[in-house]
Amino acid sequence: MDERYVVRFDEIGMADIPQVGGKNASLGEMVSTLGSEGVRVPDGFATTSAAYRAFVKSNGLEPAIRAALDRYHSGDATLRVTGEAVRELFLAGEFPEQIAATIRTFYAALSTGAGRGPLSVAVRSSATAEDLPDASFAGQQETFLNVTGERELLDACRRCYASLFTDRAISYREVKEFDHLEVALSIGIQHMVRSDVGGSGVMFSIDTETGFPEAAVISAAWGLGETVVQGTVNPDKYLVFKPLLDDPACSPIIEKTLGPKERKMIYAEGGSARTRMVDTTVRERESFVLQDEEIVRLGRWAALVEAHYGHPMDMEWAKDGVTGELFMVQARPETVQSRKSGTRFTIHRLTETGTVLVSGAAIGDSIASAPACVIRNPADIESFQDGAILVTEMTDPDWVPIMMRAAGIVTDHGGPTSHAAIISRELGVPAVVGTGNATDAIRDGQTITLSCAEGDQGHVYDGALAFEAEEVDLGSLPKTRTAVMVNIASPAAAFQWWRLPADGVGLARMEFIINNLIAVHPMALVHPERVTDEDDRRRIAELTRGYSDPKDYFVQSLALGIAKLTAPYYPNPVIVRLSDFKTNEYAHLVGGSAFEHLEENPMLGFRGASRYYDERYREGFALECSALKRVREHIGFTNVIVMVPFCRTPAEADRVLAVMAENGLVRGENGLQVYMMCEIPSNVILGEVFAAKFDGFSIGSNDLTQLVLGVDRDSEELAALFDERDEAVERMISEAIHKAHAAGIKIGICGQAPSNYPDFAAFLVSEGIDSISLNPDSFLKTVGRIAEAEKRLEAVRPVVPARV
Repeated sequence: MDERYVVRFDEIGMADIPQVGGKNASLGEMVSTLGSEGVRVPDGFATTSAAYRAFVKSNGLEPAIRAALDRYHSGDATLRVTGEAVRELFLAGEFPEQIAATIRTFYAALSTGAGRGPLSVAVRSSATAEDLPDASFAGQQETFLNVTGERELLDACRRCYASLFTDRAISYREVKEFDHLEVALSIGIQHMVRSDVGGSGVMFSIDTETGFPEAAVISAAWGLGETVVQGTVNPDKYLVFKPLLDDPACSPIIEKTLGPKERKMIYAEGGSARTRMVDTTVRERESFVLQDEEIVRLGRWAALVEAHYGHPMDMEWAKDGVTGELFMVQARPETVQSRKSGTRFTIHRLTETGTVLVSGAAIGDSIASAPACVIRNPADIESFQDGAILVTEMTDPDWVPIMMRAAGIVTDHGGPTSHAAIISRELGVPAVVGTGNATDAIRDGQTITLSCAEGDQGHVYDGALAFEAEEVDLGSLPKTRTAVMVNIASPAAAFQWWRLPADGVGLARMEFIINNLIAVHPMALVHPERVTDEDDRRRIAELTRGYSDPKDYFVQSLALGIAKLTAPYYPNPVIVRLSDFKTNEYAHLVGGSAFEHLEENPMLGFRGASRYYDERYREGFALECSALKRVREHIGFTNVIVMVPFCRTPAEADRVLAVMAENGLVRGENGLQVYMMCEIPSNVILGEVFAAKFDGFSIGSNDLTQLVLGVDRDSEELAALFDERDEAVERMISEAIHKAHAAGIKIGICGQAPSNYPDFAAFLVSEGIDSISLNPDSFLKTVGRIAEAEKRLEAVRPVVPARV
């Protein structure tokens, strides 16, 4: 191939990177090896590095390029002047006739094969030093879309060569210490997918924010894909759980976030411009770009491509709006998360609070505090101050030189897979993207704190807030016989803590998902006619827009939240507690005031199990059951266990289990286990009776302590009396453990006490508890305490291994 100037995609593979660059080699590899697996790649061909070097030689460019670079290195010319000078050399050059004729011949053959001509093609740059495992070079060179005809094609090829010396490409090679003249450029000419009337986007086979390896992340927008890559729109976001993709009965989508997608890029008609930007329609903004079946298919492609290459991948896809077909148009190695250690990580924490100025997608997981440098116009880039936090509308590849000097980045537009986000991750610079209004909300020179340490939502705070960083080595954690689990409320937090070697989730709080992600009282969706408050009615209409039935909004949103929370711990058990709001908390949900009554003591009132079979909430509870059934049977997480809170009597347990069964959650069917919170004295006193109805207990030490001691757990005046280590409470816990084991069921604890008190953790171990579930931030220190307690106990008497 060294002497050939043009080759078809089906003639090349990854061994040919020196000749066709990483991008084109990868396309050829997929055409020849993954086509039989269903991965579709548009047909095309590539020029080789030999063609590039022949162009440089025939036009005598090398001496002039070296001279321009020497002036730059000596400080006699700026980066901008150097880039312009070198690019002009290429644009003034001519293709040797042999190369030009060969390109025309291959283009004619491509057009004939498509059954029409002249064919519209995408012309993409593929440098021989890009898309390598330790350097992505993403977006450093140019792509030209909707190129039609021989003259336009050769002109686009010449511009691709020139783009090897864009300012951003020169700067990037300087940082990576690549010799500018050792790098060559191949050009990929590919059948243009009609995504201008369809959609397109970016896909990663690893979670780009946390490094969780079992999720594929897909971004999608209407029109041509450059808007997603460049970050000019906020796209849809989908997450797919890869381990369940092999089961055709599952649809393992664990997140669907609707992006506003205000603009799209389409083909231009007439004139010299090949593409143009237009506003999207209201319907497009309110609709997902991809159907569930298409999301799953792309997820399968991501898993196949990753498996073939043997490492996480960064991909681009397109959907033809005419035929409805999906295509993979690029694949390259993911270069940031895949290189991080799976056992060592740094935890950043804010240690004080402040006023949130803007929020958006968090890129990275660190925190930065510095003055803001607000730049709206690219012409003002050179005014950037080193060490400031860059605030701009969007950061395209031309901004890379100052991104390298920034403490953090904040943008108005762009999603988590935009080019700006990719480069921010690669540089290790925290960013909050897609805020919508950062350039208006933040003043130039204003001191701000950028936090990406609070889940997938990043926040920008006013002022300099204190924070800390802790380096953690999970490889040094001791092993325990007692199962150590985590308490999780937020799906985003579940992803943030996926590296913890937890034995599952001992308590997943449904209330967080309902309160923060859904926001609406479930009964307000069942009976919207009973909501009289106009603001609530308007808010419900906004939240449920796009759903034919408002109840579907609740069921699907809750199911996705539970699924995302479950994914990092699969196939270990994830115990999801049914909603346990008090009446005053339910009333604060949108539309809630129409369905809740005032109680003197909500803590001991209409809460937990008593709501589920009562006519005042029974229809709302049916939505909870539908969501859990969807998680287990449609999405595929059969490791989800359902837990009933605040169940006062055995008769109440029977009624709840009956209502669950009516709604498709039958204990024992499809492996469903049902647990009970052991948090009321009656649960312990009648432990053997409750144990016959449930598969396990989880001790809720907060409620059990307040009810045994008669101490309001929220009372500041009685705080000194509230202690889980009180002898009466410990006797209750001991009795609960022994009764559960006598009945042959599992029992754990999900309160904070084992984290707060080393002696309490030792007490639980000595009583033979099966599992201890901890808050993630206390997991690391408490595991050591549990191991020490087990070691001391073993010296006294043999310990029976705990059951998980």
